[in-house]
Amino acid sequence: MATTDLQPAPDQPASDVTRPAPRRLGLSGKLLLLTIPLVMIAAILLYVPAIANFWVNRLNDRVAAANTAALVLDAAPSGMVPESLARQILKSINARAVAIKLGQQRRLLASADLPAAIDHDIDLRDMTAWQAITGSFQMMLETGNQAIRIVGPAVGSAQFIEIVTDELPLRQAMYRFSRNVVVVALIIAVLTAGLVYLALHYLFVRPMRRLTASLVGFHENPESSARIIVPSQRGDEIGVAERELSDMQRDLMSMLHQKSRLAALGLAVSKINHDLRNLLASAQLLSDQLASVPDPRVQRFAPKLVRSLERAIAFCQSTLSYGRAQEAAPDRRMIPIEPVVLEVRETAGLGTDASIAWVAAIERGLSVDADPDQLFRVLLNLVRNAAQALESHAASTVGPQQIRITGKREGGVAILEVSDTGPGVPEKTRQHLFEAFQTSGRPGGSGLGLAIAAELIRAHGGDIHLVEGTIGATFRIVIPDRPVELLTIRNERARA
Repeated sequence: MATTDLQPAPDQPASDVTRPAPRRLGLSGKLLLLTIPLVMIAAILLYVPAIANFWVNRLNDRVAAANTAALVLDAAPSGMVPESLARQILKSINARAVAIKLGQQRRLLASADLPAAIDHDIDLRDMTAWQAITGSFQMMLETGNQAIRIVGPAVGSAQFIEIVTDELPLRQAMYRFSRNVVVVALIIAVLTAGLVYLALHYLFVRPMRRLTASLVGFHENPESSARIIVPSQRGDEIGVAERELSDMQRDLMSMLHQKSRLAALGLAVSKINHDLRNLLASAQLLSDQLASVPDPRVQRFAPKLVRSLERAIAFCQSTLSYGRAQEAAPDRRMIPIEPVVLEVRETAGLGTDASIAWVAAIERGLSVDADPDQLFRVLLNLVRNAAQALESHAASTVGPQQIRITGKREGGVAILEVSDTGPGVPEKTRQHLFEAFQTSGRPGGSGLGLAIAAELIRAHGGDIHLVEGTIGATFRIVIPDRPVELLTIRNERARA
């Protein structure tokens, strides 16, 4: 189950592969360290318009205070205001001078300690958002106490109002605002990171650790059912992952048990075949002597007995040679199907005097491009399964007991069907019908007959399946002819 980026060398056991040591900073720590800078980035993105808005608001406050002072100064008799009062008014609004424009005339309402030159002009009447951002940062990056002139809308009949003020107090206020924003952003970042960490830790990190622990434990002992994860009742992706992992672990454990069983069975079969081959060789010698007996009945059955013993010896030899459950490649050629079907009937013991009726409905002259021995094994397995199913339910069956073999050709495809009038295939076994050790429900059965038949038919490039909606069980075999090159056909016709 567990996979790493390191692959073992061909001569190195998988258990000796060096795995990277787990780091102390886990998924939770990475999540926490990632959340804080992300919140700070969001705070910076919000700070830019915030500082610009703060700067514009402070300038508008100065203009509003200047408008109030202008009303007071303009209301004085003959416009004469004592210098001491003018200084107090200007000091209250943090200004050095206040002026208004009426028509074509600009009027200075009050002044005190006017600078020699104005360093910057700021016009609030048509300021854009971009100008507010650039102007605010420009003021924060400057040094010293420069004089600025602020132009804004005026009240009454005046066209606009002007106020001359120092830049330093406004810059200091912007610094204080920025410091407060940074402090608040840090507090929000830490709180948000903590809350996000706790939420994601319980929602995702802990389940992921549980999945990881299950993967590691299952990798250490994949044949133990105690290492299979118990899925929770979550309906999200984590719950789906837990359920899929549990199903996969169960399937793998079952597969490993089956592989172990197959390995033990293979060793046992190899031992049995070794001794069985010797016994069959002795039986073959006796059958050869039996073939010389002049009795007509012996002469009739002796060749078939010899042929059966030869098949059994060859099969035992192939099993010992391969040492695994893999069939040899089929030796395909065009063969008539009727002799094979007749031999299957005789081998299965379904003669004319048998209790099970035999029906063969095969097209005249039908030939199949197949290995005769392997096709014989396939049909024999299907016929024996059908006969055993009929015999095991003979007492409960009402009506004739019958096995039927049909054969036909559709273009370059030969189709054979083996059917019976038995109870059919149980629904619970159909899903694993052609898997080893899965389908046998009879005492003493191995569950290998259909698996062997399916493997042999697939080696021919064909297909075998259960036909639905029939009385009893009907298995359909489809074997396509091998493609033949046009040049080969022409050469054969030329030789003919």
